[in-house]
Amino acid sequence: MLQVKNLTIIHKKDLTTLVEGLSFTLAPGDRAAIIGEEGNGKSTVLKLLCDPALVEPYAEWTGEILDRGLRKGYLAQELRPEELELPVPEFCQASAAFGAAGPRELARCSRQVGLELDTFYDWRLMSTLSGGERVKLRLALLILEQPDVLLLDEPSNDLDLATLTWLEGFLLSCPTPVLYISHDETLLERTANMVIHLERLRRRTLPRCTVARTGYRDYVDARQAGFTRQEQVARKERAEFDARMERFRQIRDKVEHAQATVPRYNSAGIPNASEGKMLKKKMHTVLSMGRRFQRERENLTQLPEWEEAILTAFDSCKAALPAGKTVLQLDLPELKAGERVLARNVRLWVTGPEKIGIVGANGVGKSTFLKLVAKELLPRTDLRAAYMAQDYADQLLGEKTPVDLLAPLGHKDDITRARTLLGAMKYKAEEMEHPAAGLSGGQRAKLLFLAMVLNGANVLVLDEPTRNFSPLSAPVIRQVLADFPGCILSVSHDRLYLSQVCDRVLELTPEGLRPVSLN
Repeated sequence: MLQVKNLTIIHKKDLTTLVEGLSFTLAPGDRAAIIGEEGNGKSTVLKLLCDPALVEPYAEWTGEILDRGLRKGYLAQELRPEELELPVPEFCQASAAFGAAGPRELARCSRQVGLELDTFYDWRLMSTLSGGERVKLRLALLILEQPDVLLLDEPSNDLDLATLTWLEGFLLSCPTPVLYISHDETLLERTANMVIHLERLRRRTLPRCTVARTGYRDYVDARQAGFTRQEQVARKERAEFDARMERFRQIRDKVEHAQATVPRYNSAGIPNASEGKMLKKKMHTVLSMGRRFQRERENLTQLPEWEEAILTAFDSCKAALPAGKTVLQLDLPELKAGERVLARNVRLWVTGPEKIGIVGANGVGKSTFLKLVAKELLPRTDLRAAYMAQDYADQLLGEKTPVDLLAPLGHKDDITRARTLLGAMKYKAEEMEHPAAGLSGGQRAKLLFLAMVLNGANVLVLDEPTRNFSPLSAPVIRQVLADFPGCILSVSHDRLYLSQVCDRVLELTPEGLRPVSLN
């Protein structure tokens, strides 16, 4: 059993409190999902529970972590650069469990994750594997270790639809406790029986933790229903209080007016002390009533607070495309990665404001294909194309900050606009000055979307566009893309994205593209 008591985590660089007062217990059979907006400390919590040394360079913490010597199986969100440069067998040898495993055990684990057994001995560099192949390989190595508790940071990232189904079954049947982060709402709805929600309210300055032993959909629905009830009660109490305050102000104003106009002498010329004394006593009573009302104001039901997911929408005029406009007419005899042929006879014709979703097994070449599409579209002068790669490091280079990336020429007006837009998307001032490469995956995704908005793109080439958005942000980004009046060519394994945004879904196979139905 893993127990966390009153955990507080503070970012060293700007002393931002990421998490405050988090307490929960993880027991066998628990499948606890950590959810929250981008940059709220979800990955930091997992790293800390695995090994405090992982967060020591950038965060400090207080509280208790009681693990009683549990063997922890940790799946990091991303591999380190030096790991990416290792050949696959050398990467596998870093796992003691892999070295001790026999052929039968390796075959069993590879079958479980849908990975070819030969992959363990493939001398390609880890960086040349597809994102899904890397996740599958790491999950297989994790299973070999037979841990007492699993800490999984985005295990669903880059998995194809078949492996996502496997992952759901694996989580549901796993006897060991699992604490995981995922942005796949379908996966969360089908697997989580406990929710840990990390929020940062009041312009990301006030942390709040909520732990609920319930399913994800039940949690979201109950949370929204609770907010609705609380808002109704709070508004009713405020309306009644405001009416009482109005009556109080009328009485106070009447007494003040009487005090100001009381004659100093009565009609007989005698000082009018008694009436002034009576009005003074009455004012004292009125002021006492006002102090009581002030105390009552403090006890009114508070309006609910929640962290809203905000994403800037595209300009409908700039992004619009004519229905007959030819966006892409691609006829590719062979799709290659180096000298390896991934697919043959890949044909794609796209016109007007179509929204295309491409799916396929991991390693079939979806990202390779999308890079070729981007290479063809980006130089076009009759279109304004923008490309969002799966690996953000390709586009967020060096130490450039979000402001640098959105205002590359450094003009004062551009910088002001960039800061305004970042602020609207709840970037703190300190985060605007952080190197963009060091931001969370979701924050980097928002930044790239914002750059596409500023560039007035009318064709978007997107590789896994929702993969780094929280499950609470994902509905917002799906709506923005569904409303986008231009063309979208995308690779995605997000089942809700494919059904809600895409007009056509195509599967990339070794024999080319073919239409598929998700029903």
